[in-house]
Amino acid sequence: MATTYSAWVATRKGLPSTSLQLKTFPIPTKLPKGHVLVKVQAVALNPFCYKMMAGLPNFVAGRPHVAERDLAGVVVNPNDTEFAEGDQVFGTTPVAKLGTLAEYVVLPSSSLALQPPNVTPVEAAGLGIVVLTANQAIADLKVKSGQTVFINGGSSGVGLSAIQIAKSLGCKVVATASGRNEEFLLSLGVDEFIDYTRAPLVEQFTKRAPPKFDGIFDAVGLTDPALYLGCGAYLAPGGKYISAGGFPSTRKDFGGPLRQVVEGNFRPTWLGGVAAKYAIVTCPTRKEDYEAGRALVAKGAVKPIVDSVFPFDRDGFMAAYEKLMTNRTVGKVVIEVGVRA
Repeated sequence: MATTYSAWVATRKGLPSTSLQLKTFPIPTKLPKGHVLVKVQAVALNPFCYKMMAGLPNFVAGRPHVAERDLAGVVVNPNDTEFAEGDQVFGTTPVAKLGTLAEYVVLPSSSLALQPPNVTPVEAAGLGIVVLTANQAIADLKVKSGQTVFINGGSSGVGLSAIQIAKSLGCKVVATASGRNEEFLLSLGVDEFIDYTRAPLVEQFTKRAPPKFDGIFDAVGLTDPALYLGCGAYLAPGGKYISAGGFPSTRKDFGGPLRQVVEGNFRPTWLGGVAAKYAIVTCPTRKEDYEAGRALVAKGAVKPIVDSVFPFDRDGFMAAYEKLMTNRTVGKVVIEVGVRA
């Protein structure tokens, strides 16, 4: 039996090609109470992780630490928790420094749930952040059957999940992506597709006939502050604007767009501010949230979408991150660590 394992460790500020190093660690034999040892089968990459890798200094990010947040794997030491040896699980690390891009991980049992029976480990690897974030966002919008939801970034991992969750509630969904993804999004039930490359979204929306949107979910984060600042023209009174984050790019100054949103949010309406409240949704980490995400997948309300799969070696992870950083993926980019317990 193996006594050591390999992991990709973020060692310094920079893009993955310069930050990540493969290191070897002993497989833990003593675990903290309430934690389990998992043999990793697959890891889904998240744009947030490489952006933080490239944007935050070591003392803020707590480096060195193992990279990434999502995983699917097999429990090898349940450590007197609710799990049993051999259980196939998925989940998300509660903090970034407990990374998952490794052959083994130790995680709190509260951050894991049994894999839905209708998905593979590669599909389950991407369920954590995207499904939980999308489910929380749609819940926060408080939309009802028959109402219209606008989802910006419909081909992103979070966007794809949000589309399916909103449709399962009986909502009409308007979603954006580039034109090459139109047919795929329509196949998921999108009622109206908008190609964001044809013209600025605010320009397209101001020409769009009523009714207004009952809720807006910006699944790609704050890539265009004008979308929020102009939403008074296309968001119904009382409707909410929710974003999946505020980090549009690793290569741009975040301060400008964020400042515009802060100013727009807090300026009084009579001075030209934005009536709709801007809110950022974060991935929930409660046990019941994981179980809710599992239930959505198990009953078929959400089907995980995998864009591409890469191996665990250096060539594999470099190709995986290069693919992710094109911003042209449809669904999750996954690294397959191992498929056998």
